[in-house]
Order: sequence, then C-alpha cells, then structure tokens
Amino acid sequence: MADTDFKTAFKANVFEWLNVDCATPEDFADDEPLFGEKSRLGLDSLDAVELVVMLQRHYGVPQKDFENKKELFKNIETLADYVQNHATKGL
Repeated sequence: MADTDFKTAFKANVFEWLNVDCATPEDFADDEPLFGEKSRLGLDSLDAVELVVMLQRHYGVPQKDFENKKELFKNIETLADYVQNHATKGL
C-alpha cells in the first residue's frame, strides 16, 4: 500500500496534470473510480494516455508497464501503489 505522503502528492500531481476542476484532491477519495460511469471526474481515454505520459515523465514508469493493465487505473489507491513500487524517479 502506498504511504500517505506519497499518495497525497501523487494525487495532487494527477489532478494538476489532467487539469481536473470538478473535484479537488482533498475531497476525492483514494478508492473512488478514476474512469467509467461511476467516476465523477469525467476522464476519458485521452486522459488515460496523458496519465501514462505523466507517469513516465515524473516517475520513470515505462509505458509498457501499463499496456493491457486497465485494472491499475481503477482508482488512486491502485495506481499510487503500483507507481510507488515501480518508480525510478520522483519519490
């Protein structure tokens, strides 16, 4: 599980990178869906691509790590856990 400080900073980076303005990182639960009908963020496939670019640039996680791994984008919790365990920079 990602530690609280990392997860807080990570979520803020995601919101900033994707220009999320319908919620704040503070009022968005870590287990809320990032994508799909149940997500209140309204993110789409282009946002997913942008998110992968951010993860590559800021955390050094290669794009290939996310190919066919849709489950990693379920919520902040799953994504932050993966990134914290696989980042080569930005920690």
